[in-house]
Amino acid sequence: MAYDAIIFEAYENVAIIKFNRPKALNTITPDVTKELNQAIDEVKGNPAIKVLILTGEGEKAFVAGADISVMVNFEPLQLRRFSLDLHNVGFKMEGLPIPIIACVNGFALGGGAEIAMACDFIYASEKAMFGQPEICLGIIPGMGGTQRLPRLVGKARAKELCMTGEMINAQKAKEIGLVNKVFPADELWDETMKTARALASKGRVSITAVKRCIDQGFNQDLRSACAMEANYFGLCKVSPDATEGMNAFLEKRKPEFKGK
Repeated sequence: MAYDAIIFEAYENVAIIKFNRPKALNTITPDVTKELNQAIDEVKGNPAIKVLILTGEGEKAFVAGADISVMVNFEPLQLRRFSLDLHNVGFKMEGLPIPIIACVNGFALGGGAEIAMACDFIYASEKAMFGQPEICLGIIPGMGGTQRLPRLVGKARAKELCMTGEMINAQKAKEIGLVNKVFPADELWDETMKTARALASKGRVSITAVKRCIDQGFNQDLRSACAMEANYFGLCKVSPDATEGMNAFLEKRKPEFKGK
């Protein structure tokens, strides 16, 4: 389908969603949320896609939060609906059976940081900046910041960032566990694609099982989570990819996974 606020592309088995409002620093509006939701559905419905990358158009921003010029006119219930709609997109992203990489090329503030946190991991440019500045507007994070952030960096660090509204650079974000890797700006995209292609070459069933195990087991007690892991471990053997992977290892050749 046609999009306006985002760009949706696919190269071989890697899909790319690019936020496409560079003049507004790719800020989020209800229309952006709607298109993002539709693009996620398009990815979900295409079994050929094995990895998804989210990034921002232009050099300045991944997503610099919500569009305040739009949000200022919302009534409280409208603001709640805006929040819930983006929450639902985040849950849909987490429910995708494929890896999602946030390729953060600039500002990832407010809702932008929250969208990135709903991805499986974050690669960032040295020029990227992260923050939850909502407190400076007299509101709070409304798209997962008070919930996903402490799960990634710990309660005290998350409280500090959300209460002060401080922006941090990519290296600091890496130090506290928010970002996985930081690259020079001119290398970020190539490095992200390198990882995406590596992930796409793996067995889809086992990649999905890893994502499910970590996400579903994270808040369980260890014994229950390990029992769940054992279930997924056994279920992977149902896939022909498991047989192919083991045989390839024994035959000292590269496996050819079919993703079935």
